[in-house]
Amino acid sequence: MLMRSSEIQPNYDLQACVEMMRGGSKSFFAASKLLPQRVRAASIALYAFCRVADDLVDEGESTEEALVELKQRLDAIYSGHPQPHLEDNALALVVDQYQLPRAMLEALIEGFEWDAHGKTYETIEEVHQYGARVAGSVGAMMCWIMGPRHATALARACELGVAMQLTNIARDVGEDARNGRLYLPHVWMREAGIDPAAWLAAPVFSPAIQSVIERVLVEAERLYLKANSGIAELPKDCRAAILAARLIYAEIGNQLRREGCDSVNHRAVVSTTRKLALLGQSKLQASWISVAKDSSPPLEAIRYLIEGCAVSELGLPKTAKLPNQRSIAEKIEWMLILCERLEYERRGMSPPVQH
Repeated sequence: MLMRSSEIQPNYDLQACVEMMRGGSKSFFAASKLLPQRVRAASIALYAFCRVADDLVDEGESTEEALVELKQRLDAIYSGHPQPHLEDNALALVVDQYQLPRAMLEALIEGFEWDAHGKTYETIEEVHQYGARVAGSVGAMMCWIMGPRHATALARACELGVAMQLTNIARDVGEDARNGRLYLPHVWMREAGIDPAAWLAAPVFSPAIQSVIERVLVEAERLYLKANSGIAELPKDCRAAILAARLIYAEIGNQLRREGCDSVNHRAVVSTTRKLALLGQSKLQASWISVAKDSSPPLEAIRYLIEGCAVSELGLPKTAKLPNQRSIAEKIEWMLILCERLEYERRGMSPPVQH
């Protein structure tokens, strides 16, 4: 049972909640500070569900049961009768208000399923397919919530998500390997003289693996450039936040290069000072950003997502109020309860009950 706002202890630290939320993706939450109020609550609700879903699959006793549960919860959300989980109810409000296509969330869950089943990736195109599900889908959902819903804008948003996921893959090579996961294209590894299975069994840094990581960063950069035109198509009040996310994630790649592309033994981190500078840069550039439209076709890996959005027919009545349409007091209560729930779940604890 969750505490109501009147039950929250006076010394309850809202800043600690914000820091906990940022803990899942510090770059995301740094950029989200620039989001306009009209979409911020919906974005946090979306992130909360994505994070809880990811944790459920990664940390649950049975991944198969977790995947079945997630699909059942998604069914309930789209039927208009979400299960009694705070994040489900929050997402149901977003689905209702924005008519969010189900194909995007199904793609995300499919990506979690690929992780759970230990799927491997031969080519960069197959890595694109993975990135489209776990990150491109989120980019498309954010774009949808912000306003643009035409195919070109959604494609660029998906590609930005894939670029960010490639950056994550390049940064987390060692950490992923120690968890038994390998997202680098196997073809590229063999071209560098590395046997993927043998390397995964004993991951070490070498000039060969360095060259593969560099190739992933180059591909990420290509997609970041494609995404620029999509940022220019966003509403003016949303551009700074997305531009900030793009610059901060790209800077992770820059930092990794400065460290010799050794993400086997180290994890590249962008300093707080540098993030603040990029946030400021984004806010300045967003007021005059104007990028020539990119007419190039979307990545093949994201085509099905764009088509899924085009045929989406939800037909749900808009009856609920989103948190960003509520009073200041209601917004604060909603955020406190959401943060509290996620913090207790992160610690593996049950929220206290008032007697």
